[in-house]
Amino acid sequence: MRRPSKDSTPKLSVESQRLVSIAQAIMQAASRVEERTWEHQLDTQLQKLLKTNHQDSIDAALNALFKDDLASYDVLMDAVEAVSESATMVEQQDGSDVTWQALLVAAPVLAWTRFNIASGNIPSEILTTLQAHFSAHLLAEGTRIAMAPTLYSIDQLPRAHTETYALTHKLAAAAHKGGTLKPAARVDETAPFLADTRYLLVAIVAPQGAPMFRWQEPQHHIGFAEERNRALEQWRAQGSANIARLLPGCGVELLLPEAYYVACREADKLIRPISIRAAVHYLTHTLGVEASDLRAVIAGFGEESADIQIDEYRVSFTMRQDSDVMYGIVWPLYGQEDENGTPMEGPFAASPAPLTPLNEIVAHLNEAGVAHIKRISERYVAEYCDDCGSPLFADPTGELVHAEMPEDTPAGTEHFH
Repeated sequence: MRRPSKDSTPKLSVESQRLVSIAQAIMQAASRVEERTWEHQLDTQLQKLLKTNHQDSIDAALNALFKDDLASYDVLMDAVEAVSESATMVEQQDGSDVTWQALLVAAPVLAWTRFNIASGNIPSEILTTLQAHFSAHLLAEGTRIAMAPTLYSIDQLPRAHTETYALTHKLAAAAHKGGTLKPAARVDETAPFLADTRYLLVAIVAPQGAPMFRWQEPQHHIGFAEERNRALEQWRAQGSANIARLLPGCGVELLLPEAYYVACREADKLIRPISIRAAVHYLTHTLGVEASDLRAVIAGFGEESADIQIDEYRVSFTMRQDSDVMYGIVWPLYGQEDENGTPMEGPFAASPAPLTPLNEIVAHLNEAGVAHIKRISERYVAEYCDDCGSPLFADPTGELVHAEMPEDTPAGTEHFH
């Protein structure tokens, strides 16, 4: 299940209580007709709150449901995400109203390097080329798009549902009218990592009920999965060279563009193994050692409570014969993941159980050549450096420390946390 906001509100406002009640009503609906009626009520209420920037009312309702009713929490979270990443527009054509639907889509890029991973404004000629390839290889006939003129890092993405809602409507209006957005005057700096995600954000507009993506078109319904794979291959073949121009010195992999929240979560998961490979590559080449000379220390971290739930694992790297932590990466848990793994549901439930996150980390370390691994059973409260904000990592003795490369590291080598 998704993680809630950490803030909690003791007493719910009228707006928050209404969201809670409607989400619970959807869960208890006895027919699709009743469910759709409640969903319409919930969407209407969320539209009003998102438009007027009442994120606090939404967060309070989510927190209340997360504590007492997880099924209804998922209903409300799905609705909040759906409403904030979509929009509708009505225009007059030949004396009648025509409704257009818009969807905010993220096109994730996995990137890895020994240097800096760029982000920020996209030159107009590259933006025009990327939009052309995006439309030609991914979208259905009759769609319109507007691509934000920014290659976003995760730190630069909207932080709240209200911000996502505002960006969705701004991009949707540009797509509908054939306009463009101006590049931001300034973009927030992003923390440097050896492996990280970057995002293109695109609003797709189509007549209501019409397909948006190629694989949704009627001729592809039977073989939609194959068509979707072909579309991704073509997007990678044509888009990668242009993305590489924006990310000099980086290896890149383009993921399937999807609805904003789904795409971001998928990218967050897929960058984790790359972070391990990038860390081992960086350390071995910078220090002139073999992967077998390294040791990894894995510890679980969570929020402060009597029984700490693991929200992320932190992996620290030392030399085999030394206890000084040189580098560290964070392996966050998402969705229904927990330290015990997530049982599969549906038609593939009989398949072998997936690896636990801990075992998955060990498997990726082994694949990268790191065989000396220490697992610390103690669970830690997530702590960060007071000076620079970097996460603290466990050394082989279990002490939380700052990751620091050796003083004799070759000059010019980038230091990452």
